[in-house]
Amino acid sequence: MYTQMLTSEKGGELISFKVNGEERLHQGENCTDENGKVYWKRHSPVLFPIVGKLKKNRTLIGGRTYEIMQHGFARDLDFEPITKLNNFHSYVLKSNKYTLTRYPYDFELYNTYRSEENKLTTIYKVVNTGLINLPFGIGGHPAFKIDGEELKKGHYYLEFEEEEEKIHFLYLVDGLIGTEYAKNRIINKKYITIDSHTFDDDALIMKGIKSNKISLKNYATNRTVLTMDFTGFPYLAIWSKPNAPFICIEPWYSTADTVKASGVFTQKQDIISLKPNDSFECKYTVEFC
Repeated sequence: MYTQMLTSEKGGELISFKVNGEERLHQGENCTDENGKVYWKRHSPVLFPIVGKLKKNRTLIGGRTYEIMQHGFARDLDFEPITKLNNFHSYVLKSNKYTLTRYPYDFELYNTYRSEENKLTTIYKVVNTGLINLPFGIGGHPAFKIDGEELKKGHYYLEFEEEEEKIHFLYLVDGLIGTEYAKNRIINKKYITIDSHTFDDDALIMKGIKSNKISLKNYATNRTVLTMDFTGFPYLAIWSKPNAPFICIEPWYSTADTVKASGVFTQKQDIISLKPNDSFECKYTVEFC
């Protein structure tokens, strides 16, 4: 078994991962519907310094108002390449004049991709290079190719490794987290069915997850497509565009503002606060079958 991966300086993003010559990652702008419309232009962006949306896309930091759009700005900026081997690619984004006008903190964000046989590990590392505490959110947003016809037939499903008795689905109100939970989509405590209407109401966002792993499977072919190990991440989101031939399985450390959020950045729910000179690291691994 052999793999090939391609990454880009823009967003420090993984843009292709092939297993035995077969592409397993959604191909962004090269993937269109029957009318030539792009489903989703990205591949596997990092979400930083926020995950999800802020109320009115604004937040208060040090008494000043800053605008940060959904999922943050890192995915749209050019990273510096550090290492590029066949099975190991690493990039860094350092705070600069542009980022400081939107997020007044000094930081370094490292995106690293490591492949080993049929496994791909994505590693995020944040370093506080400033003199004050660094508050941030972070998450992954990888999009995996699936067969469009199999999707329409409802053949795909997700399976957790453990029985999920305490899982909660967050209710979204215009992209913000509502005060009540959404309908529990788990079947027999382990399964989520995926079809062309699963994401009609936006992403499925879960917390209170017992499992460390989740698998994407096709019951018609009796095939496991992939298994993701997201150990340590408190949230997992599942998302796609209606009828699109891909599915995003997204491990997050934080999520969108709640509808009752104060608007003060340091008071965001699940915000990570990093002391000067300290670092934070998280990773997830996907095993392709």
